[in-house]
Amino acid sequence: MITDTSRSPYARLSAIPYKDVAWTGGLYKERFDTVAAVTVPHLQRMFEEKDISHVVENFRIAAGEAEGSFDGTVFGDGDFYKWFEAAVYTAVKTGNEKLLDQLEDYIALFSRAQQPDGYLSTKQIIGEKQGKGPMRQGDINDFEVYNMGHMFTSACLYYRLTGKDSFLKVAEKTAGYLKNLYEEAARTGEVKTAVCPSHYMGLIELYRTTGKKEYLDLAKLAVELRDSVKNGLDDNQDRLPLKQHQKIVGHAVRANYLYAGVADLYMETGDTDYREVLTSVWNHLVTQKMYLTGGCGALYNGASPYGNFFHHQLVHQAYGYEYQLPNITAYNETCASLGGVFWAWRMFLMEPRAEYMDMLERMVLNVNMAGISLNGKKFFYENMLERAKELAYELLWGQERTEYITSYCCPPNLARTLAQTAEYAYAADENGVWTGLYGASTAAFALKNGAAFTLCQETDYPFDGKILFTVKDSNGIPFLLYLRVPAWAEGAKLILDGKTQELQAGSYAAVPAGEGFSCALRLPAAPRLTVGNGMIEEDRGRAAVEAGPLVYCLEYLDAPEAESLQDLMLPANPKFEKTELTIDGRTVPGYETTLLCRDVPAEKRESLYRTLDAAPLRTVKARLIPYYAWDNRGRGEMLIWMPLAWREV
Repeated sequence: MITDTSRSPYARLSAIPYKDVAWTGGLYKERFDTVAAVTVPHLQRMFEEKDISHVVENFRIAAGEAEGSFDGTVFGDGDFYKWFEAAVYTAVKTGNEKLLDQLEDYIALFSRAQQPDGYLSTKQIIGEKQGKGPMRQGDINDFEVYNMGHMFTSACLYYRLTGKDSFLKVAEKTAGYLKNLYEEAARTGEVKTAVCPSHYMGLIELYRTTGKKEYLDLAKLAVELRDSVKNGLDDNQDRLPLKQHQKIVGHAVRANYLYAGVADLYMETGDTDYREVLTSVWNHLVTQKMYLTGGCGALYNGASPYGNFFHHQLVHQAYGYEYQLPNITAYNETCASLGGVFWAWRMFLMEPRAEYMDMLERMVLNVNMAGISLNGKKFFYENMLERAKELAYELLWGQERTEYITSYCCPPNLARTLAQTAEYAYAADENGVWTGLYGASTAAFALKNGAAFTLCQETDYPFDGKILFTVKDSNGIPFLLYLRVPAWAEGAKLILDGKTQELQAGSYAAVPAGEGFSCALRLPAAPRLTVGNGMIEEDRGRAAVEAGPLVYCLEYLDAPEAESLQDLMLPANPKFEKTELTIDGRTVPGYETTLLCRDVPAEKRESLYRTLDAAPLRTVKARLIPYYAWDNRGRGEMLIWMPLAWREV
């Protein structure tokens, strides 16, 4: 959910209202349309099916309206609330009254399942009704508070978009339950960390939506109680007191949700200790532990801190140690990079620096969009950067997207985020507009300095770096337009009043604007080779191809002359020519190029070690496609990082 910081005293920027901004074309518009028309109803069927997810059925059983036992995942309630966000957002944007009526029916079901003290988590309610004894707060891995946190954000969004308080009433009643729970924990010292702490963001959003300070106080108490946890774990980021955090460790989703919530808390309280933590941990992430695609959490299972005998703890979907970024076994849970988006957005609102929006854009356009198929029906839980023909071992998750994943947290999280990307297009301060995600769009503004106007973008970004801005319907009061110049955009130019000005990469350029204003931003979006830090063992001697904000990959279908993608190398002087192909009915821009190939005899390919074959290199034609579009044409090899031949073709 796009957080509302318009009244947050320590936020530099605020988002603009959902109704005032919309994509008018391009990739973001296509993804929104697909989510609205295909993904939202598809997920609704998954949640309604008793024999698939059992999620809605759990609510019905908890409400006493159906017979049976709890089934499915313990975090299914929270997953459904995430879907609810995607549903209300797309329904309001598209005028889907039928879906809006269904959402009111779901809210009524939530209310009937909710207990008199406000508690709402279906597994525990059903268990207690069936005589299994007290089940609340017995196991942190039951995700009760996680479920409630997603309820809070979903209820706030529903209220803002529809004006109806039916869901907000349910959420506030549940917040009352949490208030009693945390106040009792503060008195007794019996504190447990809530895993995947969505409730920090959720409680602060309740405060921002209702204006009731008790929710801010409750969020502050919840965060402070983390330091009272006994025998904490790096897995939950509670082994060390929060204000001592300097590095990103442990479970990637839990970490990113935690720091997004702490950023929200900082913007309301101004606690500089929290700001120092956020800056330190963020810098550690983006300089030593993040994938090129924006993926977070490299390891299926890892130890954190790595190699320390006295604190050697097994961590699921772990950040691992510095520069540990394997490609074939990259975990990169989709929800982790979505949590990264929430965190990056809040860092940007705190301090409008290009690096935060650059990283948000990298995550959205690459690993987020790769998590969902082009047709909107299939999903990745983890996001590898290389796929082999076959593996000599079995991984927890499959190597292809599927319609239903046992852990179904990622699909609705993707749906709500992709539905709401237009709200990442801009943020505003008193006197100006800050650009975020570039794309064809219109946005209406009413700034605190009195300026009112509509700002339009015409562009084919991210496939082309030409962006035309025009101001319409202005009341004549001037303002500043802050243009983001991404770090990769060396040589970016601004064309204004017939004059060309060079811009500094990795910064914002302030441009005076007003009635009749127009300007053109030129970002160099030609393909470029990217290399990794020498400490990333897996990527030494390799390079990846990027163009603009997009990471490109090579799929087996697009290098038919090679026996295996592992035989291919990038020449020292690669040439790229734009091309287009149709994948699942959608046009996907790509690049044709020539690669070098050293054929490995089949009998030698399986050897653990072999003498280097001195056979001459031959040239092969290949086509690169955006990483987000891969795995839509069947099972086969995929490669991002390619060996460098240091030889021209």
